[in-house]
Amino acid sequence: MFPNLPPIRIGSVTMDGVDPVFILGPCVIEGEEFLHKIGQDIAAMANRNGWRWIFKASYDKANRTSIRSFRGQGCAEGCRLLEEVGASLGVPVTTDVHSPEDARVAAEWIDVLQIPAFLCRQTDLIVAAGETGRVVNVKKGQFMAPWDVKNIAEKLDQTGCERYFFTERGTTFGYQNLVADMRSLYWMRELGYRAVFDATHSVQRPGGLGATTGGDGKLAPVLARAAVAAGCDGVFMETHPDPANAFSDGPNQVPLAELEAVVEQLRAVHRAVQIPTLAEVA
Repeated sequence: MFPNLPPIRIGSVTMDGVDPVFILGPCVIEGEEFLHKIGQDIAAMANRNGWRWIFKASYDKANRTSIRSFRGQGCAEGCRLLEEVGASLGVPVTTDVHSPEDARVAAEWIDVLQIPAFLCRQTDLIVAAGETGRVVNVKKGQFMAPWDVKNIAEKLDQTGCERYFFTERGTTFGYQNLVADMRSLYWMRELGYRAVFDATHSVQRPGGLGATTGGDGKLAPVLARAAVAAGCDGVFMETHPDPANAFSDGPNQVPLAELEAVVEQLRAVHRAVQIPTLAEVA
């Protein structure tokens, strides 16, 4: 649909629209053994099926609803663990960064620096991430129109960063609810940017459980199928072996036991919509 979009090389993975890139992993690092085990489990699925994938986890959940909520390992230690797991599996890794200093520290270990949605207009953070030379993934803010990502792109362009993409993660819709507009993926790609769909955070209900965020995790695969059919370059999806007891964002994570079937279904949808246009046939 958009043949002129340049591919993005991320370690051993290429984001080019030919096959979706899947950004998979738990919401937060719950411990070293936990991180290695879930990484190995996902890698086994990926190796069986030939997935293009990136391992993800957060070292710090800086925007928790409650002051009492679990935060994480901290930047340096968390990023070191992620790099260790990624190296052992042979896959690139990503995590979110929350300050210019975090971006510079994380860049020593992390392949893709993720800018959280609430911070997507923070110029100092965007510039710092762009200057590291790493790939940058900017989550489009819940308050932002798709075409407004052009202003973020200009900030990254000014740093010389050429490898970046944007992630759709839902738009605020009244109180404690989000709506996913699939047109956003088309419009961002039409502007010339690679676009990923965040199935996990698009089904959140921010603050919906009072002191924690609620959500409709069973709808994450539904929205992901729609996004792949609409046209996106990848899908961001969090997973956990026991979502009910996850340290963060449990209501929105796909059970690890269901992940392989979900991803394979998304790949089947992607293949089904790769129909040549009349111009291409001619």
